[in-house]
Amino acid sequence: MPVLLPGPKIVILPAENLLSDQTSPYLRQHSGNPVHWRPWSPQSLAEARQTQKPILLSVGYAACHWCHVMAHESFENEDVAAVMNRLFVNIKVDREERPDIDQIYMAALTAMGEQGGWPLTMFLTTDAKPFWGGTYFPRETRYGRPGFIQVLEAVNKAWQEKQQSLAESAEQLSAHVETRLAATHTPTELDGKLLTALADGIFGMMDRQAGGLRGAPKFPNAPFMQTLWLNWLVNGAATHRDAVIDSLAHMLRGGIYDHVGGGLARYATDAEWLVPHFEKMLYDNAQLLRQANWALAASGNELFRVRIEETVIWLLREMRVEGGGFASSLDADSEGEEGLFYTWNNAEVAEALGEDSARFASSFTLSAPVNWEGKPIVHQTPAQTTHEVEHREETARLKKALLTARAHRVRPGRDDKVLVDWNGLLIVALAETGRTLGKPEWIEAAEAAFAFIIGHRDEYGRLPHSILGDRALYPALSSDYAAAINAAIALYEATGKTDYLETARQFLDMLDQWYADTDGNGYFLTASDSSDVPIRIRGDVDEAIPSATSQIIEALVRLANVTGSMELQEKAWRVAEHAAGRSSRQQYGQAGIVNACTLAMNPMKLVIVEDRNAPEFVPVANRYPDPRRVDIIIARGAANELPALPGGAYPSTEKAGAYLCTGLSCLPIITDPDELTRVLGG
Repeated sequence: MPVLLPGPKIVILPAENLLSDQTSPYLRQHSGNPVHWRPWSPQSLAEARQTQKPILLSVGYAACHWCHVMAHESFENEDVAAVMNRLFVNIKVDREERPDIDQIYMAALTAMGEQGGWPLTMFLTTDAKPFWGGTYFPRETRYGRPGFIQVLEAVNKAWQEKQQSLAESAEQLSAHVETRLAATHTPTELDGKLLTALADGIFGMMDRQAGGLRGAPKFPNAPFMQTLWLNWLVNGAATHRDAVIDSLAHMLRGGIYDHVGGGLARYATDAEWLVPHFEKMLYDNAQLLRQANWALAASGNELFRVRIEETVIWLLREMRVEGGGFASSLDADSEGEEGLFYTWNNAEVAEALGEDSARFASSFTLSAPVNWEGKPIVHQTPAQTTHEVEHREETARLKKALLTARAHRVRPGRDDKVLVDWNGLLIVALAETGRTLGKPEWIEAAEAAFAFIIGHRDEYGRLPHSILGDRALYPALSSDYAAAINAAIALYEATGKTDYLETARQFLDMLDQWYADTDGNGYFLTASDSSDVPIRIRGDVDEAIPSATSQIIEALVRLANVTGSMELQEKAWRVAEHAAGRSSRQQYGQAGIVNACTLAMNPMKLVIVEDRNAPEFVPVANRYPDPRRVDIIIARGAANELPALPGGAYPSTEKAGAYLCTGLSCLPIITDPDELTRVLGG
């Protein structure tokens, strides 16, 4: 426990590791280190000022392979720990719990001209300003990198001899980061050219042979894929649509996909999607479900249906925590080896499948590429994918046998913390795919996850960012509220329950109260009462998921669209213009903002009137998901709580039909489901 000394308030933290009671499993993993780790907190920052020791900040996450390597090599080593404890105040951060802290110091590292990544290792002045850093450092000199003790002693020597100049450099670097991440810029008039220019640029970087962006490593890069998809929807760029469909197909037959258990790994280390970095992240799979659902509707390729079903089954089987929320990730490693849980040799396949082992080669290939030290990786050729789709029962039987055999292996660790924003992404995906594939149990799972999240609001109605068991980390980030609003609207579309819209409005009120800037033109990532952030950043930059700002714009657009509120529509437009102004110089890193601005410029509303017990139009709408559109279902004959159409008119409920509105104009009522199919199917 911290000790308070008499006189002026001075907090002395004990000379020991203080991570054992944290809400992050990643931090708890380091609670047995001999390093005197502190969590990021006002008390830890105060210790640096009081002792005049610089801060060693280490940022990682539970599923990060190289984070585990550095921990084993250095942080578990008594000699390394002794140097760290003597020279620095050592602070450990889970980037998933504190993306605000991670983004600040990652921006500082890249501003130094270094390549970013995790683990992030930064050295800070006593007032938490960065002056030097890197990523992974080996304990001994190798890979062309200096040994970690050598780094620690060199940094300390520089601190002792050049403290003033380091402090000045850190001040300049912090000012640069603040300008980049927190500044206000002149708004940009929204224009469709924003989308076209970015989509054309992304398309020019696409790998025509293997899908995704050219080169290695290969990431799913969902924000870029959405840019291409929107450019097809808005501007008819069929080649951009096909690039997304082709990229998804390559991923879903590649080694990056878990063909035995379902779900996508975080990225592939090669240019062919063959060798994954085996950790599985909730956010990747949430975005995969949505985009595969779009691809299924546009292409009719049953591969996407198969992979959606497999991935949802995996999520429900392995990622749900008690209460209905979803865990953050699965590690890449088990028994100290990356990918061991997921890889197979021929003998293991034969033992698991028995008489069916001869059928394995019809659907799967085992490959061990050059420089891969583990067992072979399961993947598919295009012909094998076709065989799987055409012989689903046979292939499912093989997968079930392999999954049963795999269950006896030592499992990778699971990061059980429930992140509100990531769960929001998955709730949307489950609600949408549940509608498209006719899976009401998926929608029920989405509702349970939403109930789990809102059940952890505090006494003032505020959300946490992270939940682990009976512990929660407050306050939430703006991305949490935005994702929760989008989740509530998706559940309203799927169920027709108006309580979800009321909850969405409450979350918007919280956003306005705690995160809005003073001019009402945008929002910050952190709450106004967050006391431990060195810079209050906007949250404009995409990572593997769209930025907080882009999710906020989408939430405003969708809530305005579903409620018919002109006031909200004007707010969404204003926030989008200011965000577009800030993103104009770095659109590739802020594709999410361009995508969200596109939604603001192209809102669509589909109002369906029909008998809920014998729907004809709703199944059509469900078959053609569109990220621009909100769907509202009204019972035939209803007289109350009717949604307003653009211009203030209300739909007639006397007969069944569909009203499709784009922007401020609506088509005449569509009274034939086949006609709705033609309109939505393009």
